[in-house]
Amino acid sequence: MDKVLVTGGAGFIGSHFVKRLLQADDVAEVTVLDALTYAGHIENLGEAFLSSKLTFVKGNILNAGLVDELVRRHTAIVHFAAESHVDRSFYEAGNFLTTNVLGTHTVLDAARRLGTQKIVHVSTDEVYGSLLSGWAKESDPLRPSVPYAASKAAGDLVALSYFQTYGVPVCVTRSSNNYGPCQHPEKIIPLFVTRLLMGGTVALHGRGEHVRNWLHVEDNCQGIELVLRAGTPGETYNIGGGTDLTSRQLTEIILRICGADWDSVRYVADRQANDLRYAMDWSKIANSLGYKPVRPLEDGIAETAQWYRNNPGRWAPLLRKPHAPSSRVSLPAMAGA
Repeated sequence: MDKVLVTGGAGFIGSHFVKRLLQADDVAEVTVLDALTYAGHIENLGEAFLSSKLTFVKGNILNAGLVDELVRRHTAIVHFAAESHVDRSFYEAGNFLTTNVLGTHTVLDAARRLGTQKIVHVSTDEVYGSLLSGWAKESDPLRPSVPYAASKAAGDLVALSYFQTYGVPVCVTRSSNNYGPCQHPEKIIPLFVTRLLMGGTVALHGRGEHVRNWLHVEDNCQGIELVLRAGTPGETYNIGGGTDLTSRQLTEIILRICGADWDSVRYVADRQANDLRYAMDWSKIANSLGYKPVRPLEDGIAETAQWYRNNPGRWAPLLRKPHAPSSRVSLPAMAGA
């Protein structure tokens, strides 16, 4: 792979992937391009800066000149950069469409013109929409329900069209709900853990019957690396295999791990356009690339909760203005580690 550009590499999943990639002997250089908005934090990369392989660039994927400059120097791209929170997409839909569709196009078009050898476009199971029964396969229609999922679905289609039209060697991955250390506290697991650690209450939407598959971030990163190395261009790969839970079942596990009880839970009206159930068939990546998730759910959540106990300085400031863009870090346009 030699030199890999990772867009959105200071985000939750992206930063875990960067640390994994830096351990590979056949990777000579990893460059992170991240705008450091609300979900991207330089601290997420942490010890990765000890590696001489890492270069960090603060910038936006909509900056075509910057993207061209970086793509030209790399043999592969893993594209994580995206607006990623459902609730935010209700009142910032334009930003989601701009970043997730036009930004994806900027990256793909640079790859087309400059001859990138491999691209992985990272997406989500939410593009399939709610399934009352069965499991979505990669070939199933996309039926997104909310602006976030719609913007990701559109980005997926742009990526796949670049393979069909121009032969750009791009693969798409779609993962189920990720969790793990360093996740922004607006997501349900870190939100509930941090509120309980502060002695507060947590809010469960509706009757707590929404079903999601919970996958440790390291298992997702394992799948993404397999696709980067051996995925067939033009193909889509579902990355699942975690644990299916209703939101009430998930809450029960978090309460137990945090030493709290149901008195800490309050029920609130269901979230707008809240899909009842996501479910994917991930047999394709298992059979073709040897993917197998290894992190047990309760161990993973316990490890995650312990990280939040040990690192209040990382998440407490984010609770003050959870929807405000981050302005905590000011870096030069390009900084090498």
